[in-house]
Amino acid sequence: MSLTGGVLTAAAPSGAGGTVVRGLLRAADTAARATGGSGDEPPVTTPRGPAREAARRELSKRMYHENDPGLFQRALKAFWDWLDRLLNSAASATPGGTVGLIVVVLFVVAVLAALWWRLGTPRRQPTSTASLFGDRPRSAAEHRAAAEAHAVQGHWTQAVQERMRAIVRSLEERTLLDHRPGRTADEAAAEAGRALPAHTNRLRAAAREFDDVTYGGRRATDESYHRIAELDRDLERTRPALAHSATSTAHNTRQGAAQ
Repeated sequence: MSLTGGVLTAAAPSGAGGTVVRGLLRAADTAARATGGSGDEPPVTTPRGPAREAARRELSKRMYHENDPGLFQRALKAFWDWLDRLLNSAASATPGGTVGLIVVVLFVVAVLAALWWRLGTPRRQPTSTASLFGDRPRSAAEHRAAAEAHAVQGHWTQAVQERMRAIVRSLEERTLLDHRPGRTADEAAAEAGRALPAHTNRLRAAAREFDDVTYGGRRATDESYHRIAELDRDLERTRPALAHSATSTAHNTRQGAAQ
């Protein structure tokens, strides 16, 4: 640093830091001149206010900010600083410090993975709006055979779908349901429950299972398939309530006529 011609100068480093230092020196010189110094003799003291204002004006020039980090870089740095403080706080509050925190995080991840594997992807309660059957009509026996083939391969979702279709097609073949294109599983369960009231709840549960795996993104299991298959077998052995009521009425009528 030297005094040359009444102006304080200094050898500044190169680069951005040197540019800032030179700016500060230039601002100091400007402040010194503003306070009454001459070019031949610098003032003894520089008031703090003018010096600060001169430095602020000098350093606000664009040339000193060309290498400043951009908005994205500043935001990214702020995020990493926040994350570092958060992890340090969590580590200090966890027994065992950083190792304890890692153990807790791994345990939480394992629990979430187990829940996802067991329950499947979270979803809204589905309501079926698409038709139960495809374009090509198939018999109940064909649907049952397809369901068993999927079950042997462990494709439980397809097995549940085909077994529910077998149930509805079987009820149509027994004329307990009319052949209606576009019928949904919920509609079929509600209509079949009137003819087979003893199985109303199981029919509704089977329809919900069908909706879950078809429209709700759930994965079927072997337990759900076997429940629907057992319902299919029980329905085959169940006499409809309407037919039973009609038979009883006819029998009572014949008895009354004989008397």
